[in-house]
Amino acid sequence: MSGILMGIRLKEAGITNFTVYEKGDAVGGTWRENSYPGLHCDVPSLHYCYSFDLNPTWTREFSPGAEIHDYFKRSAEKFGITPHVRLNTAVTDAKWIDGVWRVSLSNGESDSADVLVSAVGVLHIPIMPEIPGKETFAGASFHTTKWDHSIDLGEKSVGVIGTGSTAVQIVTELAGKVSNISMFQRTPQWVAYVANARYSERTKARLRRYPFLLKWHYEVKRQQLEALVCGGIMGEDEGLRAMLVNNCEGHLATVRDPDLRSKLTPNYEVGCKRLVTSPRFYEAIQRPDAKLVTAAIEKIVPDGIVTEDGQLHSIDVLAYATGFDPLAYLRPMTMTGRGGHTLEELWAKRPTAYRTIAVPHMPNFFMLEGPFSPVSNLSLVLISERQANFVMKCIELIRTERIAISPRPDVTDNIIAIYRERGRETIFATGGCQSYFLDDEGVPIYYSLGPASFFAEMDEDPDLDEFEIGALEEAASA
Repeated sequence: MSGILMGIRLKEAGITNFTVYEKGDAVGGTWRENSYPGLHCDVPSLHYCYSFDLNPTWTREFSPGAEIHDYFKRSAEKFGITPHVRLNTAVTDAKWIDGVWRVSLSNGESDSADVLVSAVGVLHIPIMPEIPGKETFAGASFHTTKWDHSIDLGEKSVGVIGTGSTAVQIVTELAGKVSNISMFQRTPQWVAYVANARYSERTKARLRRYPFLLKWHYEVKRQQLEALVCGGIMGEDEGLRAMLVNNCEGHLATVRDPDLRSKLTPNYEVGCKRLVTSPRFYEAIQRPDAKLVTAAIEKIVPDGIVTEDGQLHSIDVLAYATGFDPLAYLRPMTMTGRGGHTLEELWAKRPTAYRTIAVPHMPNFFMLEGPFSPVSNLSLVLISERQANFVMKCIELIRTERIAISPRPDVTDNIIAIYRERGRETIFATGGCQSYFLDDEGVPIYYSLGPASFFAEMDEDPDLDEFEIGALEEAASA
């Protein structure tokens, strides 16, 4: 999504000498990588799109993944980005040499550029847990990003390790469609009840006919999301916060069996982890063919999973809904900037960034969805748009002044200190949970800014006093 967006912004500025390198076999990012049963976006469809390419044909309030993937593929074609994309080509290394970026590619080729932009996304390196015996499992097993659709699940016993949004969506979709399904839970989640209404043909026709109505819906959904995050999750509005808590607690109360309800009850505050939404999960997990397993996993054996209470849970298909490396960002790609500084050295303690988009000692390098980006339950599309606008302002300075810019280390350190101080006061740090939002000191690495303050930062013009400035090699491409 961010790579397509960056290409669109470059073309709007009259820059056509650019290449988008894509490690996969199609555009679409996470919506290409994921295709598991029940996949859908938890951001309203009418807002989960480019603000300049609104879509009147969404089928549901929260659209299925394949539909979103199709939207981004259409956008890439519509705005002429597809010819600029090199598929099945990963960037493995980048070095700043003599005023240009020298880029090494997975196919053995190389490229050079004045400006390098990372649009790799937030979570893209899957985590596979180290469980004894997992290699002995006799059935099919895979991370949810590699779902094997060749398997007929109809008569299979399915096991799902994990309890985040992915696991909730899979269990909700498969319960009642497979022989039985077991969810292996380490930590329970708060699950908000959010209906997923289907849009009628009449509604879609109205949205197609009246673009102003489509824009109005986009803005309303944006305002609702920001109110949810700032007012409800972050607690800036006591009334909205109470409504969110009541929603989650009331939804949990629909679980009839008190023992099961107890197992599903988190011991931390609503919003401490990224909020999970579903209208049917609690209904699904209460089915007689569904089972919640809370005993810790001891090992995996050919026939299934053995938990620490000694019980064998027989399974035919095992899905790892175990998430992603939250600190990966560009990795496994390596980078060497000015003065021999490497990204691994600069990020040895934790990933950091100037205003979420740039790194000291890395001239003319920018990121979309970089460290401290305000992800939470917001639309990452809008976040990327704001960041891309700021990056384009930097690129315009680079083009007109023929300069190389990188953020000053002292300025970056001061900004990071502010972000971290803000982060310590958020519910992600104070709510009593451990999540991928937090670093090893318990400070959020993603969400330290509210939408209003983040958007204000991204709407500002770059201040060259906050950058180190060098010369730009004339021979490089765009």
